[in-house]
Amino acid sequence: MQYNPGWNNSSVNLLHVRAVGPADTLHYVWSSIGAPTVLLVATASRSSTLCVNWTQLLSPAPAGAIWIDPPSSVVYSTAVVFTKVFEYSEAKTLEELFYPTYDLSDFAWDSVNRTLNHTALTAEFTGVPATDPSGSFSNGSLAFRVTAYEASGRDGPLPSLLHTANSSKVEFVLAGVVPRGNSSRFVLELAMVEETGVVQKLRSTRSIDDEYTPTIFEMLSLVAKSQNDSSTLSFLQWKATAYGSQTPRREDSIQCRPRGLQAANWTLPVSGIVHAYFGEGVGSTYTISAINISFGGEDGKGYQEKRYLSWSALLGFGQPPKDTFSPLVISIMAVALGTPMVMLLVGSCVVLFAQRKRYSEYEPIN
Repeated sequence: MQYNPGWNNSSVNLLHVRAVGPADTLHYVWSSIGAPTVLLVATASRSSTLCVNWTQLLSPAPAGAIWIDPPSSVVYSTAVVFTKVFEYSEAKTLEELFYPTYDLSDFAWDSVNRTLNHTALTAEFTGVPATDPSGSFSNGSLAFRVTAYEASGRDGPLPSLLHTANSSKVEFVLAGVVPRGNSSRFVLELAMVEETGVVQKLRSTRSIDDEYTPTIFEMLSLVAKSQNDSSTLSFLQWKATAYGSQTPRREDSIQCRPRGLQAANWTLPVSGIVHAYFGEGVGSTYTISAINISFGGEDGKGYQEKRYLSWSALLGFGQPPKDTFSPLVISIMAVALGTPMVMLLVGSCVVLFAQRKRYSEYEPIN
């Protein structure tokens, strides 16, 4: 993990996570220059490096300021931009009342260097609006917590996402922010930048196994697929839940719903590293799709009680991890289904044996 490589000023944030494999390198570039963004680049070289022209990156025309050396080693690149947070409540007429939008490109962000942990491979982007007329952020903040992984495993805290070394985790946290309505709900807007010929698909997978995330039976995934060979190139995966506590438990669960994946026909909000890497072709050579993630139940009280919201998602390259039935669930199913079968088999044998055995109090006659 490198913070602002080649730049000694901490007034801006750029975090480079580099994962080297047997014959390839994965690059994750997180930044809050403009809207919070993560750039994902997969290369076919163990020695590929990230290059940044800082003077150009911080200029009004950043196109070409970020590149991978050697350029020929790049096999795939994409970006996820966290653009806006909406707050709304439902009126008595069942109409949604929206409050002024929080544009994340207008936030002021703390230095990530203060939270960077090279041992745990974690960092935190924490910000507040540059202008806050309502005073909602006077004692609150919005944060994106980043975690990288060196091996496969499962997170301890809920929602206990299963991860691989090809993935990283981002946690969206809203803490201490005063809601502007009595039953406010929040929506996080995400935009995905993809190369031509790559399309985004939203998948929903349900399972009867909820051992690791109690009462949550649905897993959602945004997968980027190549139209040529239908191979999965990257993913964004999350459980259908958020939590209202720093130490989440089952009862702290907050409803989480996606609101329609669609092609974005609007201009991508200012994101320094997207324009710096993809150039001016964003929106023409490269396609943009967007999705909204909504948090809160019908009564909107999920956030009101503790004024804390946490939503975790996994992003990475290739196929998203798939949960299999745990040994505990397999054992329970074996006992639940196996016991009646054994009893039926034993009962059938007893009946057959009883029918074949004949009883008589007379001796046979020769």
